[in-house]
Amino acid sequence: MALLKRLAANAPRGVRALSTPPPTPPTRDELDLSFNSPKDAFKSKKTSELVRAYMVYQICSINWIVENNAMLMKRARQLIGQRLFETLMKATFYGQFVAGEDSDKIKPTIDRLRSFGVKPILDYSVEEDLSQEEAEKREVSASISACGDKEEEGQLKQYHVEQRFADRRYKVTSARTYFYLNEAACEKNMEAFLKSIDAVAGITQSTGLMAVKLTALGRPQLLLQLSEVIMRARNYMQQIAGGTGNVLTHHKTIEDLQRYFGEHSSKPEVQEFMKKITSDKEGIVHLFPWSNILDKDMNLSDSFRVPDPKTGQMRRLISQISPKEEEMFRNMLRRLNHIIKTADEADVRVMIDAEQTYFQPAISRICMEVMRRYNKDKHLVFNTYQTYLKNTFNEIVTDVEQAQRQGFHWGAKLVRGAYIEQERARAAAMGYEDPTCESVEATTASFHRCLKEILSKAKKNNLGIMVASHNEDTVRYAIQLMQEHNIRPEDKVVCFAQLLGMCDHVTFPLGQAGYSAYKYVPYGPVMEVLPYLSRRANENRGFLSKIKKEKGLLLKEIARRVVTGQMFYKPHGNYTPL
Repeated sequence: MALLKRLAANAPRGVRALSTPPPTPPTRDELDLSFNSPKDAFKSKKTSELVRAYMVYQICSINWIVENNAMLMKRARQLIGQRLFETLMKATFYGQFVAGEDSDKIKPTIDRLRSFGVKPILDYSVEEDLSQEEAEKREVSASISACGDKEEEGQLKQYHVEQRFADRRYKVTSARTYFYLNEAACEKNMEAFLKSIDAVAGITQSTGLMAVKLTALGRPQLLLQLSEVIMRARNYMQQIAGGTGNVLTHHKTIEDLQRYFGEHSSKPEVQEFMKKITSDKEGIVHLFPWSNILDKDMNLSDSFRVPDPKTGQMRRLISQISPKEEEMFRNMLRRLNHIIKTADEADVRVMIDAEQTYFQPAISRICMEVMRRYNKDKHLVFNTYQTYLKNTFNEIVTDVEQAQRQGFHWGAKLVRGAYIEQERARAAAMGYEDPTCESVEATTASFHRCLKEILSKAKKNNLGIMVASHNEDTVRYAIQLMQEHNIRPEDKVVCFAQLLGMCDHVTFPLGQAGYSAYKYVPYGPVMEVLPYLSRRANENRGFLSKIKKEKGLLLKEIARRVVTGQMFYKPHGNYTPL
């Protein structure tokens, strides 16, 4: 090596010095935004995989089979035995939608994705196969404090458990559900997430991501109570300052509060309250010291108290909570903090999934504090925003402002959402305002409005976004906005994601054209991912028009290979993921 360097240094002009040749530029294809090219869509697939995909999609188009898929799988298992049943599943649904049983067996799938320009989001998709009765029993038990659920002044009923909707799988086909059993089960879930981090770091060279669900890490009662606190704090701010929305959006100062409280502002307990308010030169950011939530013994009962504007007496915004439940809350945050810290050390990014609206205020608040701590210099943690909710745009505007004011990188995964039918049914049954958009078109308009807002501010404000959508128009719109705002794929501002086994005609052309493209990659033992597979069958039935196009492209590619003598085509990619 030393000799090569001396030769290179002494080489005369015009003579090529002996040196390492420049790296070959990565292979890049031109992107067809119509997403109509079967060759581009399926060049990563063997012909047998195309036939399997077509067959699976055909089965997903038969309503009776999809509606009874759980029963049919159970009968098949009884009839042919578990070993043959697992072989059958690997040749069909499992092989189509799941990458493998463990981190070793998914490696060939991950390697092939990467060779065609696509990165993975790993998710250990093992689920408990609970009966409705057992799910309801667990949820109700874990959603009510040991102190009871007494009706209090200012209580918001949507943040309290309702027996009819205690099985959170009701009308949900595209999201995994965790039901709290005990603290030991939450520790076990944390260990599963940590194994996913190891898998991402080891298999994907830290280019992949992993997903976390907060309901896997703690008691749902705590998320319900914290969500109610947040919404009651907003109502409190509205009561004393007017306006609507998050506390931050009012841009009120400590001095404004002192004027609102009048003579009560001199009371020691009111002064102590104002000392703990989080504020900056632009005004109040939070009424409570949320920055303490991750690493201090934050006592919920004592922390969430506000002065009554009329009497000056401190009143509690959180419903009763026992000392043991306080400890459970700290355990939940300890688990999350440990996961994020481990991911940070392994350079693995984390998506925190969105959940039902009665949990989401707490999940988003916790996620923003995790971002504030860990996203100082990079996009490590991403929050998920469901655009079928009417208030999502305002939530995004507020969260982006907080990130700007507190100086951290804001990361978002934008999705249409998984719980719309359940949310509508629950709101109607419990008598509160429906939080969802009124139509598919309104949801798409909401998604696009959020996209436009984020990308208009992205480059100046360290924003990062994942467009998690199977909708071709939404993907095209995102690319159009990227061009309008001079955002290049290599700027690492925008990435795209779709599910493994679905929408290949969008994901692979994006990755092969140099865009940052991901597949959501589930893995786990066959028998333990059956609930996941059941949902995928139902979800595919719900998107028959999209499946129709993908089925047409599959047939065209199979026919092309037959005609051109490429039936035994072996995929070999030379693409480098962005």
